[in-house]
Amino acid sequence: MRAAVLREYNADLSLEEVPDPVCEADGVVLKTLACGVCRSDWHGWTGEHPRVKPGQIQGHEYCGEVVEAGPLSKWQKGDRLVAPFILACGTCFDCQSGHQHICKSQRLPGFIEPGAFAEYVSVPFAHNLARLPDDMTPVLAAGLGCRVTTAWHALTGRAAVQAGEWLAVHGTGGIGLSALILGRALGARVIVVDVVPEKLSHALGLGAEHALDAREGDVAARIIEITKGGAHISLEALGIEATTNGSIECLRPLGRHVQVGMPVGHTAHMQINMNAVYMKNLALYGTRGMPSWRYPSLLDLIQRGAVDMSPLIAREIGLSGASSELRAFNGPTPPGVAVISDFGA
Repeated sequence: MRAAVLREYNADLSLEEVPDPVCEADGVVLKTLACGVCRSDWHGWTGEHPRVKPGQIQGHEYCGEVVEAGPLSKWQKGDRLVAPFILACGTCFDCQSGHQHICKSQRLPGFIEPGAFAEYVSVPFAHNLARLPDDMTPVLAAGLGCRVTTAWHALTGRAAVQAGEWLAVHGTGGIGLSALILGRALGARVIVVDVVPEKLSHALGLGAEHALDAREGDVAARIIEITKGGAHISLEALGIEATTNGSIECLRPLGRHVQVGMPVGHTAHMQINMNAVYMKNLALYGTRGMPSWRYPSLLDLIQRGAVDMSPLIAREIGLSGASSELRAFNGPTPPGVAVISDFGA
């Protein structure tokens, strides 16, 4: 099969013919219909993600059609499925408690085993997969696998956003845009923060009440002024020190900070304003991924038209275009996300 292989950090992925994946007893092999290119892939491509090594096939936001199903899998050939990026074992205490996203036996295609920057991908623990709704395109479904699911769980499973609350979103990449769209659907009043004017305008078009350029003064103070006391919830979507502190400092007393951006490599340890946390009695939530059992609630929201996630998708590209998309994360990116939909190009 054709795959884009990481051979050297910060260099173009190598387009190669590699062996087809093997189907595990509890898994499936999918023909990849679409795969998103995510900032988490960029962390691996730069060498900052500790689990991603040269030789890796990346790609963890995927949707595909079953071409082979293991004997312990409930799926059949021809089923079209979407996967969360964390594949949980389903039997451990955490999984049985409903917290599959923290499963200690989790499998991670795209990070430590071959992912979906390829024509086919092997998916173990296939009970984590969800059926693709008939009226949902594979391209849109691929965009759900990391960014949207993570934002959905951050807002509803961690921060418990309520209608009428002020939600500040720091960074309007894939997760930030997802949080904006979903937050609006849940009735929140959303403020976004970025440094790219085009992305700020795009966010206003998607329903943000305010869009602040972080280069223009004290963002936290401006949010406190706009909201007459501070945001109820603030979501950090980049994983860097400046925006993490901005997120904490813009909250009102008893506010909730949600760390969604990945602090990894040189950003793993930060200088954090803990005095603000202490004085304002803030709650800090870390969040990564989404338990697979929560897929139906998200898919139902989309299917019944309560939310339109299609504005998230900005570009469809061929497999050969993945390198340029990864390189684009080195600087400010344009609005929306890229999804690979042609694995022969």
